[in-house]
Amino acid sequence: MYQLTFSLEEFLTKYWQKKPTIIKGGFKHFVDPISPDELAGLAMEEEVDSRYIAKKDDQWEVQHGPLTFDDTPEDNWSFIVQAANHWHEGAAQLVTPFRQLPGWLFDDLMISYSTPGGGVGPHIDQYDVFIVQGSGKRHWRVGEKRDDYEEEFRHSALRQIKGFEPIIDEVLDTGDILYIPPGFPHDGYSVETSMSFSVGFRSPKKQELLSTFADFVISNDIGDVHYHNPALSTRGCNGAISEQDYHDLEAMMRSLLDHPHLLKQWMGEHLSQNRHELDIVPSEPEWSNEETYQCLMNGDSFNRIGGLRAFYHEAKPEIIFINGEEYALPDECADTAKQFCNEQVVTAELLGNAIHHPAVLTLLTQLINLGYWYLVE
Repeated sequence: MYQLTFSLEEFLTKYWQKKPTIIKGGFKHFVDPISPDELAGLAMEEEVDSRYIAKKDDQWEVQHGPLTFDDTPEDNWSFIVQAANHWHEGAAQLVTPFRQLPGWLFDDLMISYSTPGGGVGPHIDQYDVFIVQGSGKRHWRVGEKRDDYEEEFRHSALRQIKGFEPIIDEVLDTGDILYIPPGFPHDGYSVETSMSFSVGFRSPKKQELLSTFADFVISNDIGDVHYHNPALSTRGCNGAISEQDYHDLEAMMRSLLDHPHLLKQWMGEHLSQNRHELDIVPSEPEWSNEETYQCLMNGDSFNRIGGLRAFYHEAKPEIIFINGEEYALPDECADTAKQFCNEQVVTAELLGNAIHHPAVLTLLTQLINLGYWYLVE
């Protein structure tokens, strides 16, 4: 199991979304959770999001997966696998130490394999990332956060910038961690063949929240009411939108937010939606409640698939949101509902007396049949 050598709580106070930093030896005795061959195997799969990036002289080449690795050059190339935690149990273990942070902010674990000189060029990301150096060494430069960096279009698939003055300019060794907040330019290239593991956290944008809420309102037929003003009076200026008109229409829009239950439903569904493919294999044939119960009583356990997003509102924990859908348990099972979201493994010991509750067994069996939880062999 991977353990951080520093206090994440102290780190948040000093660095989170404030300034980049390198934590030397952030993981002690770090060992890559996945081999290069295993990572390459994932990159060859249709469902897995992967990229190949190479540079020759000043020319960049980018290929999107599924990848093949025929005729690759000796150096100056990398390949990247997004959401590797969805597809590889060992890689998913690397995310565990960061579960002290809100799960709804976590995006994915990206893994990069690079030959000497391999990288993606100077660029800026809009998310928080902890880049864990695996085997090999990688040189990183990070610049100040500014608004005047100039984009450089060397390849349509790479949003690079022309350059920056570094405030961090160091080589990372195995187990070191580089933290980069949103908006700070950075550039990394491999000094020797290496593996890097990026634990990314992505904050939603205002535009995204507004857009998805509007979709939720429309799909649920909420607010299908026209403007109504039986007290309308004549006016001398036909082209004017009066202050009263403005306030009435503004109130109509704001009233859509005056439904806490609906707002919480939308937020739970939205935040539990995944941006990346999941390794979902629905059960065939389907499980019965009795089979689920018997396995638990026999000491078996059920694992949550990698990357599955499951959340609840603290004020109403008996309602949970999994992969964009709402599920409910009786009020007396609220603690069990929270466990489905907070824990990765379901066992009889974890469930306690709730294992005998029909609603709990029904929900767990439903989640197993959907392919969200699976029996540990």
